[in-house]
Amino acid sequence: MKYKRIFLIVLDSLGIGNARDAERFDDLGADTFLHIAEKRPDMKIPNLESLGIGSLKAMPGIRPVEAPAAYCLKLNEASNGKDTMTGHWEMMGLLTEKPFITFTEHGFPPELIRELEERTGRKVIGNKAASGTGILDELAEEQIRDGSMIVYTSADSVLQICGHEDNAVFGLSELYRCCEIARDITMKDEWKVGRVIARPYIGMKKGEFRRTANRHDYAVKPFGRTVLNVLKDAGFSVIAIGKINDIFVGEGITEAMHSESSVHGMEQTIQVAAEKDFEGLCFVNLVDFDALWGHRRDPFGYADEIERFDRLLGELMPLLREDDLLMLTADHGNDPTYKGTDHTREQVPLLVYSPAIGGGILPEQESFAVIGASIAENFSVEMPVGSIGKSLLLMLS
Repeated sequence: MKYKRIFLIVLDSLGIGNARDAERFDDLGADTFLHIAEKRPDMKIPNLESLGIGSLKAMPGIRPVEAPAAYCLKLNEASNGKDTMTGHWEMMGLLTEKPFITFTEHGFPPELIRELEERTGRKVIGNKAASGTGILDELAEEQIRDGSMIVYTSADSVLQICGHEDNAVFGLSELYRCCEIARDITMKDEWKVGRVIARPYIGMKKGEFRRTANRHDYAVKPFGRTVLNVLKDAGFSVIAIGKINDIFVGEGITEAMHSESSVHGMEQTIQVAAEKDFEGLCFVNLVDFDALWGHRRDPFGYADEIERFDRLLGELMPLLREDDLLMLTADHGNDPTYKGTDHTREQVPLLVYSPAIGGGILPEQESFAVIGASIAENFSVEMPVGSIGKSLLLMLS
């Protein structure tokens, strides 16, 4: 069967247990979904249960079903990494063999910081690995006093800059200007991070600082063509919701929607399903699972986010037509009960649902790229030269 509209929703970081090579990444024992369920066995997720998430993997409090409404399987990541860009790019056919550079241990090199200060005209403070909320409590008052620029990183391959949204203090346009300069500087091979991220905030004193939804990611462009490119070139719609447009730097996107939260992203997806008669792909990233709860090691907040998603999933599913296909997956893990604050190398779930087909448990696959390959086959477009992945469509009936 061919589908007119495909909805691909990425629950950012909702891994489902050890990848086969988890030990190589020092992540042996990480299991995002399981450990959240152990902390919150009273989690209410009836729609995910009906699709078969509890039949794919036994987890406390999550009900398995004899006849899942979706086809359910686990995916291993073939790329050498465990970050957002690596995961999403692999979904669309790109295999990343060289991981993006990180600066977790000592911060960014003095030469990089010096060039950033000279070109922006602002002093850098921070320059270390830190949590997004912790760095504000530590340094935001200093930034407000002297107009300096808070620069920090994390376990990911990122350079993040905090700026107050008030133009009298720093301002969004100034924050974006500084990030564009930082992105240009970090295109050098020895400093090439995957993303430069603008992190605006509000508040005037410690305890009141709060990051806003005006975050913007300046990512490295994909190093090759993806399934998104061939879809767009063939005249199909590629609607990006959330940070998908940032992750692919607009490559292969025909329409982009900024989301203020994961709830907002699902509301936008529901609106697209209800109102847009397009042919092609609606590609959605729901970042709050990762940014708000995984990195902050908060399994209870993470569980609440899963419940919010499930309620909105219950609104989306009745809107799906016979020729619609829904794919739910993740891009990596981020176990909120695990050591540190980094992503975790895990398998991810893939739930594939349509009102026109049945469900069941399928064999696990060796790459996230089965997603892009299935989408390409559905729309009868050729996978880009050099891409990876084999379609699952023949398994769906």
